[in-house]
Amino acid sequence: MKHTLTMFIALLLAALATPAFADLTQAVTSAEAKLSLWYPKAATNWNEALPLGNGRLGAMVFGGAEQERIQLNEGTLWAGGPYDPNNTNALAALPEARRLIFDGDYEAAHKLIGEKMMAVPLKQMPYQMLGDLFLAFPANAAIENYRRDLNLDSAVASVSYTANGVHFRREVFASAVDQVIVVRLTADQPGRISFTAALRTPQKATVTAEAGNSLVIDGANREARGIRGALKFQARLQVLAQGGTTTTNAHEVVVANADSTTLLIAAATSYKNYRDVGGDPAGITKRQLAAAAQKKPDALLAAHLADYRKLFRRVELNLGETDAMKLPTDQRIAQFTSGNDPQLAALYCQFARYLLISCSRPGGQPATLQGLWNDSLTPPWDSKYTININTEMNYWPAEPGNLGECVEPLTQMVLELMESGARTAKIHYGARGWVTHHNTDLWRATAPIDGPTWGMWPTGGAWLCQNLWEHYQFNGDKEYLQRIYPAMKSAALFFPDTLVEEPVNRWLVTCPSLSPENPHRAGNITVCAGPSMDMQILRDLFANCIRASETLGVDEAFRREVAAARARLAPPQIGGSGQLQEWLEDWDLKVPEIHHRHVSHLYALFPSPQIDVNTTPALAAAAKKSLELRGDKATGWGTAWRINLWARLHEGDHAFGILQFLLSPKCTYPNLLDSCPPFQIDGNFGGACGIMEMLLQSQNDELQLLPALPKAWPTGSVRGLRARGNFTVDMAWKGGKVTTYRIASTEPRGVKVRINGEVKAVKAEKL
Repeated sequence: MKHTLTMFIALLLAALATPAFADLTQAVTSAEAKLSLWYPKAATNWNEALPLGNGRLGAMVFGGAEQERIQLNEGTLWAGGPYDPNNTNALAALPEARRLIFDGDYEAAHKLIGEKMMAVPLKQMPYQMLGDLFLAFPANAAIENYRRDLNLDSAVASVSYTANGVHFRREVFASAVDQVIVVRLTADQPGRISFTAALRTPQKATVTAEAGNSLVIDGANREARGIRGALKFQARLQVLAQGGTTTTNAHEVVVANADSTTLLIAAATSYKNYRDVGGDPAGITKRQLAAAAQKKPDALLAAHLADYRKLFRRVELNLGETDAMKLPTDQRIAQFTSGNDPQLAALYCQFARYLLISCSRPGGQPATLQGLWNDSLTPPWDSKYTININTEMNYWPAEPGNLGECVEPLTQMVLELMESGARTAKIHYGARGWVTHHNTDLWRATAPIDGPTWGMWPTGGAWLCQNLWEHYQFNGDKEYLQRIYPAMKSAALFFPDTLVEEPVNRWLVTCPSLSPENPHRAGNITVCAGPSMDMQILRDLFANCIRASETLGVDEAFRREVAAARARLAPPQIGGSGQLQEWLEDWDLKVPEIHHRHVSHLYALFPSPQIDVNTTPALAAAAKKSLELRGDKATGWGTAWRINLWARLHEGDHAFGILQFLLSPKCTYPNLLDSCPPFQIDGNFGGACGIMEMLLQSQNDELQLLPALPKAWPTGSVRGLRARGNFTVDMAWKGGKVTTYRIASTEPRGVKVRINGEVKAVKAEKL
């Protein structure tokens, strides 16, 4: 099978041989237009700006010809400081809350939980913006040939235009190697670069000038919800002009008549971990800028490209190409539902991989509700970690998309939550192990927040452990399994201490709990016993712990304990309308919001493999009925989840129809970021995973090639997708049928492959 990798390598070698920074990026941009988002005008608002990130520093590039705004983020700049939100009244109220729920007095249980069992404070800390870099350029009478783009193959945002006969070019990237944001300004005539640079911030901070043509923001983070700010932070800008003059006043750097200019931005906070805020941001930023300033611009870029492409270029995706590719990206989004633009789906998938590389790197924080990007002190839903779906969804494309390294920040957060969640388990439930509810933040808060409608859900930690187990499933690394096993075991130990018998069938159930955010009574009453999602998550958690302990050869008594609890969990139930029930009771058609955005009870279909069209057809049919009742259209992330569910049902055309809605202006902003609304990044990640699920599935010890291929993609190819069992898959297809394929692994062995309607035993090649 022929791939385009050879062309990529040739372009890279040619580019690295070119000393000029502008020529290097221009060559890649021209050759790889199919991997570019582009626009003929500057962004007029944040949802049109283009995102950059190195896993810790984030930037949104607006691209104005006369005024450039680059909005900045640093991944540990959150409000507040270390705090303990656990409620010492919760444990005493727990028995009565359970009694009220089993008696059917859900309103009284809701009231009691709200009064006695929620976190103090009731809400967690918000993720916040750092500030902005503004570049003011001389006014020009006429701007011609304007183009703004983000090239996914280089992770460089560019702006180019002609004014007064001079061609100007601006390139911005965020280097994970050098830990700086780089802005490069060039022109095709000498002495034509003039501008004023300024830093601004809404934080409690000062902006001052320093020697060396530098601007410095020094500040402290803000208080929130009664929790005092505990962080110091600093951002530093250094302006390095070639030619012309550079002067500095109290708050600005002014460059006049330079041949070219490089701006370097570093930022850091005093955050070390959720207990320790004793870091030295000034020392960090000074060292980073000093090191970066020693490198020439093309060396900074070459190091960035080598690091980034090592991850991004692992996957190539071709779903077909049409003339729609020639249009600006915002026009393609507007026309996707009615037009013929299969390449936009491929671009969208690769954009999600780009975003994950940009916002989740080892050593940084996990992707928040908005990834790394946020322009507010009070962002929607605080831009936290919502772990009743959204955080987990952020990492769905990591494994199939061949970006396993990007899971590391999530792994580290779970290991930290194990510590803070053990205190919540003891104080709120009198239980062993650890627990977290539907949200957490930088400070690893684990108590239930926001009120009983949303917060009284104890299986957030259990679901997070499923993401970590998936990482092991894809890579087979026993050292990683040893690292995460304590978190899995401790999460599981919480439940034998807190599961209770429901009075009718004597099944073991969670109580109090809820099916995330979906009311089963008027008045936003969600609290209940044993929602289906909880039972499904625990069935996975217990089974994974048993397999992990067997693999590691430890904890036989623990295996017996969780196996006994698993055998008594409430089983999946099919309701009177043929649907998979969301609750113990058959309430699905009687709820206030029958088309609710969450589809929590279908966790067993996706992301879990518990329900499968080949092995559990009756449950798959019930899940399909539930999907039909719930409807296809939801918020951005809710729509994305539905794509994955229909893909697991092998309904490719249905999944594609939902993808068309997701890739419309109702769910996608002009910059391709997901609109919940407002912006939430989980829709990008969930949608990309849905595209990959349509092409490759690997649950239940079987690889399925093109399990849900829609008619809209009759011909195509993919290279580098990953499958469970440590397999890498390349394939091409024509007329909807696989024509060539390659299964490879670092440990070649046999595997079952379902291909073109047949199940074959295939020996994987050596990777």
